[in-house]
Amino acid sequence: MKYIIRIIVKVTVLMAIFTSCAVNPVTGKRELMLLTESDEIELGRTTDQSIIAMYGIYEDAALKSYITDIGNNMVPISHRPNLKFEFKVMDSPVINAFAVPGGYVYITRGILAYLNNEAELAGVIGHEIGHVTARHSAKQYSNAQLAQFGLGLGSVLSEDFARYSGLAAQGIGLLFLKFSRDNERQSDDLGVEYSTKVGYDAREMANFFKTLNRMQGGQTTGGLPDWFSTHPNPADRIVAIGNEAVKWQQSTGASNLKINRDLYMNKINGVIAGPNPRQGFVEGNVFYHPDLKFQFPLPAGWNVTNMPTQVQILSADERAAIIFSISQEKTTAGAGANFVTNTKATVTNQEDLKVNGLTARRLVSVLAGQSGPLQVLSYFIEKDDMIFVFHGFTAQTSYGQYQALFESSMKGFAPLTDRQKLNVKPDRIRIRKVEQAMTLENALRKFKTPDEKLNDLSLMNGMELSTNLEVGTLIKTIDK
Repeated sequence: MKYIIRIIVKVTVLMAIFTSCAVNPVTGKRELMLLTESDEIELGRTTDQSIIAMYGIYEDAALKSYITDIGNNMVPISHRPNLKFEFKVMDSPVINAFAVPGGYVYITRGILAYLNNEAELAGVIGHEIGHVTARHSAKQYSNAQLAQFGLGLGSVLSEDFARYSGLAAQGIGLLFLKFSRDNERQSDDLGVEYSTKVGYDAREMANFFKTLNRMQGGQTTGGLPDWFSTHPNPADRIVAIGNEAVKWQQSTGASNLKINRDLYMNKINGVIAGPNPRQGFVEGNVFYHPDLKFQFPLPAGWNVTNMPTQVQILSADERAAIIFSISQEKTTAGAGANFVTNTKATVTNQEDLKVNGLTARRLVSVLAGQSGPLQVLSYFIEKDDMIFVFHGFTAQTSYGQYQALFESSMKGFAPLTDRQKLNVKPDRIRIRKVEQAMTLENALRKFKTPDEKLNDLSLMNGMELSTNLEVGTLIKTIDK
């Protein structure tokens, strides 16, 4: 009887795997896929909501329209022309682009700063469309299923921090999945194919990868990974892209292919470059937020990740963390009650008090953790009709070690009144025209570029400092 049951189970599993196979739109081959197209679209929709809430959209209607037009021009000639794509610019300085199932493509403002013409941009957008049309991200989801995604925390606090910070959601985790080299090579090929078919010189796409190869990759900024953290670098990528571009140019008979360097440069003129201090910055172990006019001290040596919707502060030993955010509740009592309800926390102490003249509620609670109970110190502070929230997390056995550090940051929350901090401005890309023949270095110096910024700007311009520029060449500089 047991043998028969085992046979039935095996047959059921095999049937489930067979019925979960689908034909890949690009290769025409059958592959394991747990998501139908309607599943992909729904996952993309919910993921998009999470991404926007967590990381923010760069508010520039003209730039969004420009990128959407380029993307929508390629969709009809792609392998999934009936899928409704959406193209968005993320308000992040990290150099990356992402795609999630269902046709959602994200380009960071950080990557826009390092692209140098429209053909390069079209290649990158086409590359991300390729990840969707070839169902790479959907297949990753199928493989990962509902597994938790690492956030760079090496301690037992990792999964708990992810769960209570809101980052354990499957949608956000899709941005952290790494493609295989085969997937990446295939998306390179598709980016070349799609951009060539709509009239771009896809050989330009290789220039962006030359720039990336000159940079140090594998970093995470503002909670997001950079290009090489999610897109592995296939061997001979630059040569392969060039060969593929020539192949498609010959097969399509394309001529008068577009590069549109000056057009692109003018489109990104004024885009914020690097972190935006208006959305918060750290100086001298203090976190300042000019737009919302507050500040609070940070524990010395702790790592800070600033995102549009929360600030994550992690101890050097990764045994404690502070999450700072804004509640949707209207009162400190309501925010505290909402936290207790959502996390099923056991409250051990709570009191109303003043924090630098501001109405506040202090709450100590215990949460169920993956490796034992967590003790949490929370402050809910009212300022300017908003409720600001601190949660300090650590294992219950370590609470005594970190309580004073938690309290110092939370009790240090105060209105920001320093005019110098309040008036800080972000760096922006400024496009300048070279009026006489000279090297890139001489041109940058003429536009008052500091010595320490020269190498960064050579990378941003996709050139060497020794590159000779013709009269009328547009270059990127950085200014307020």
